Amino acid sequence: MSSTGILQNSTMICAPLMGETVEQMVKETKQAKVEGSHLLEIRLDHITNFHPHHQLSAILDNKPLPLIILYRPKWDSGLYEGDEHSRLQALRLAAELGADYIDFELKVASHLIRELKIKYQSATKFIVSCHITGTTPSDEELANLAATMRATGADILKVVVNVTDITEIARIFHLISHCQMPVIAYSVGERGLISQLLCPKFGGFLAYGSIEGHSIPGMPSLYNVKHTYKHDLMNSETKVFGLVSKPVSHSKGPILHNPILRHENFNGVDVPFFVDNLKEFFSTYSGSDFPGFSVGIPYKEAVVEFCDEVHPLAESIGAANTIIRRPCDGKLIGYNTDCEAAITSIEDALKGTLISGKLFVLVGAGGAGRALAFGAKSRGARILIFDIDFVMPYATLKQAMLPVC
Repeated sequence: MSSTGILQNSTMICAPLMGETVEQMVKETKQAKVEGSHLLEIRLDHITNFHPHHQLSAILDNKPLPLIILYRPKWDSGLYEGDEHSRLQALRLAAELGADYIDFELKVASHLIRELKIKYQSATKFIVSCHITGTTPSDEELANLAATMRATGADILKVVVNVTDITEIARIFHLISHCQMPVIAYSVGERGLISQLLCPKFGGFLAYGSIEGHSIPGMPSLYNVKHTYKHDLMNSETKVFGLVSKPVSHSKGPILHNPILRHENFNGVDVPFFVDNLKEFFSTYSGSDFPGFSVGIPYKEAVVEFCDEVHPLAESIGAANTIIRRPCDGKLIGYNTDCEAAITSIEDALKGTLISGKLFVLVGAGGAGRALAFGAKSRGARILIFDIDFVMPYATLKQAMLPVC
């Protein structure tokens, strides 16, 4: 259990700022503070015609929060295309001016960090970052990479990947929780969203959240980080629930379920899982930290195959929308709550009028459609189903329309 309102972890929330002018950048720093950010990442490479000697001090002198100074070249996923010497001189200047954090690419970090630590002996912390393209490395490969990055003299490590499957994020969580120094690690893109949302559970140094009006694909907003997911209440004991679906960005589940978990004083969080492969997903996220899932399109029928046991109602319907991991043995049990929830809601709306004998028209013939057809037929309704391409014959859903024994 967690006590609402008590800080549960040391993970900070960082807003990446990408203003095209110094004035816009300074304005966004103030906005990010109001929205709840703990520190700010300043992307100098996004500023048009940036002149370090005239403009960097203006940014640092007007900071409302600690700043991470980042000047990313195009060869490492940034926008800067100018002279490399000039870019590094700008970062040297940031150290001279006392920036809180400076981000260096692994390729250039080693000699620069040693030089700056000797020269300035300031409180500036140095982040060494590595952007990985292609397949996410294995646990062992990530550990070796972390050792190489640490050897540069880094104070904080940053690893960014672009996963092709949500199961690869488990390697990021392993890196964060096993590394012996502060780590920032996440995946970009929609499949990588949980790397930001669950970062505090695994002990990440910081997680990112975008400011209002500047959404970034695969990154939650500061509002959602602070209010929907309540990062400050997560810890290593937090249980993770979520919707297994593809796509998943449409889901309102976290908005509905997370306040209920907090109201019940339960140390849990509900997140969206963008899943491509059910077998790999359930195999990867198989521990007691993941005690239950809701299931959405297009998996309500297919997921039955991956349950160790299926409740009789779900088995009769041929679809499950809820999966619980049984605490005593870890087995996955599939249930269907769509059927009774939908049918009883319709009956309540009809205020006592019986469904029996009425024509029940369904638009869609997926897992939810099967559940509603089953429920309506069990009440004696006549069923007509429209699929996306055709009116589905009765025989196609014969099993779903059999009366309850």
